[in-house]
Parts: sequence; structure tokens; C-alpha cells
Amino acid sequence: MSAVRIDERIATHRGALSPQERRAADTLLEHLDDLATYRAAELADLAGVSKATMSRLFRSLGYSDFDEVREHLRAIRAVGEPRATDGPASLPVHARAEAAAIAAALSRPAIADAVAALADAAHVHVVGWRNSHVVALHLRQQLVQARPHVRLAPAPGQVMGEELADVEPGDVVVVVGFRRRPSGFGAFLTEATRTGARVVLVGDPSAAEHLGRIGRSGIWVECPVSTDLSFDSYAAAMSLVAVLADGVLARRGAAGRERVTSISATYQRLAEVE
Repeated sequence: MSAVRIDERIATHRGALSPQERRAADTLLEHLDDLATYRAAELADLAGVSKATMSRLFRSLGYSDFDEVREHLRAIRAVGEPRATDGPASLPVHARAEAAAIAAALSRPAIADAVAALADAAHVHVVGWRNSHVVALHLRQQLVQARPHVRLAPAPGQVMGEELADVEPGDVVVVVGFRRRPSGFGAFLTEATRTGARVVLVGDPSAAEHLGRIGRSGIWVECPVSTDLSFDSYAAAMSLVAVLADGVLARRGAAGRERVTSISATYQRLAEVE
């Protein structure tokens, strides 16, 4: 039962609940997004039922007590599920939180190792799915300005088997893995490591469970995305991309500067950008 959401449990057990328990259950559903901020007695008052009725409801739903309900709700948010907030966000507070998240991401010592790996690799393969794909796409676009042989995967509508066929020792595979990753994420990391390439894993703290899959030469760059808003924020992730690309361009030296000049000249000849 632990993996079953509380609203799904209520739907499953609703027919077996007493009228008082159903009223209590309706109150839980009405306050699902901020349920963890209440005490059990407060919820009972909101529902107009006794504390004993509320306790029976928790047990009927498979929880030992309201503390277990709170842990369940925290776990849902920890995997990145959006939640409704009570009123508009405080933008100054959000801005300060974003600044702290960016500072935390950019303070990671592993960034220097990642820059060296990305600059010196024979080929760089950047991989990401879902929201992580956006970060991976931006990283690829920045890196390709500074060095050759940077690929993005997966291609639209494709899977990863053929992408890994071209990965060799001496390459680097950057895997962007923020929370709500696809179910095959861990298996992909294992296969990427088997190619002999060095794996750079970029993700929020929840991705740390996969560190055992990237091998001893793997590089782990942690980057927070949690906020007090309904959705995660990728401001720190995009700042991390900028810092990685900047470091690669600096490490590439004259070759990197010549590549930037060549690309800009091509833009002008093709009239592609203003």
C-alpha cells in the first residue's frame, strides 16, 4: 500500500467507509495540497467529525497515524509532483531561494572535473529525457560552440540502443537526470558505463541513488531544483550549463576561440541570426 497515493486509497475504500469517515475523507481531498500543514485534530474540526473518526479513517486507508500520512505526502513532493499553492508566491522570497540554489549548484567541486572531461573527450554525448531533455539540449548547444563532436540523444521518437553503439572509451556521456526520470534511467546508466566512456551524471539529490551505476571514474554533479512553488525550477541547472560551457571554452583555448569565430562567420554568411 505504501506506493499508493492517498487520493487513490480513498477512491478504492470509499464504498466501505461510514458516512462520517466519508465526510472526513472529503475534507482530506479538499486540503490535499496543504494537508501536511494541519494537525489531525484540526482536520477533524474542519470535517465536523471526532478525532476518533479521523483516526479510524487513517487506519482504514492503510496508515498507522497522521504522521505516516505526512510522510506519504512529503514523498510525493520529493519526486517532483506539482502541487497547488495557497495564493501567489512571494517573488522576493522565491528570488532569494533561487539565488541560494544557484550558489549551491555552482559550489560543487566536481564541476572542475566535469569541465576537464568535457573539454578533453574525443566525443561528448549528452542525454536527457522529459524536463532533463531541455537542460541537455541547452548544454549541447553551448558545448558545440566551444568544441566539435557533441551529440544530443535520444533523437525524437527514438530509443537509446543505437545511440550507445557509437560510444567508445575516451568519450564522455553526460546524463542529465532530474527527478521524475523514466523507469529505464538506471539501466541506461549501467549500459553507458559498459561502453568504457566516462559518465557525468547531473541531477537533483534524488539521482544520488544511481551513483553506483556510473563507475569509479564517473562524475556526480548535484544541482537542486526544489522550490516552494507548484513546479520545480531549472534556474540553477541552466546556470550550471553556462558555467560548464564557459569552463570548456576556456580550457580549449585558441581552438575554442577559433571555433566560435568560425561559427559566427557562418551565421553571417547564411543570415541565420540577427
